[in-house]
Amino acid sequence: MHVLAVDTSTPATTAAVLDVSDTAVTALSEHRVVDARAHGETLSPLIAEVLAEAGIAAGDLTAIVAGVGPGPFTGLRVGLVTAAAMGHALVVPTYGVCSLDALGAGTTGCVLVATDARRREVYWAVYKDGQRVEGPSVDKPAELSLEGVDAAVGDGARLYAEVLGVEIRDEPRYPPLRALTEAAVERIRGSAPSEVLTPLYLRRPDATPPPGVPVTSP
Repeated sequence: MHVLAVDTSTPATTAAVLDVSDTAVTALSEHRVVDARAHGETLSPLIAEVLAEAGIAAGDLTAIVAGVGPGPFTGLRVGLVTAAAMGHALVVPTYGVCSLDALGAGTTGCVLVATDARRREVYWAVYKDGQRVEGPSVDKPAELSLEGVDAAVGDGARLYAEVLGVEIRDEPRYPPLRALTEAAVERIRGSAPSEVLTPLYLRRPDATPPPGVPVTSP
């Protein structure tokens, strides 16, 4: 089964094509562009690039997996709207995964996963041997309780390394899409019904509509 995975929950825009078999998840192609203001411009070309590199057409896809955040409003929305639109057009199911789970999945020990939430805050969750035990939430780095935490990963951890005061591991910095897909693999293999890709914003967007204008989710 060929699966497209996308994530735009961080400054990175990432797309990948993966092969999901009965026993393994194999990345056929994955590309990333790091530019917090260019999610909309880069995602579609990246999708075209990974499909071409994997040697498959969009019509060969079995499912689409998308990171649902948490993440800033505008960037996160780009990935989820694109994934939902492609799933609808191709008549394939879409599955959502917490983006922090992809960062925490391969970690060992007690690890803080933190991504940049702007406003001098981080989106965060705590993992023990790859399993989430706390979060996701959004807070200022200095307000986090890190008792028992061995290390931290993610671009937010790197950004506030001095404040956090724990070991900062170099990788992963941005959500790896193989891990994102593995989090949805049982749904993919079981041909589970398509899911509404509900974003984890965790707070109101910086830009708000005028009174009386409804806010819609992807």
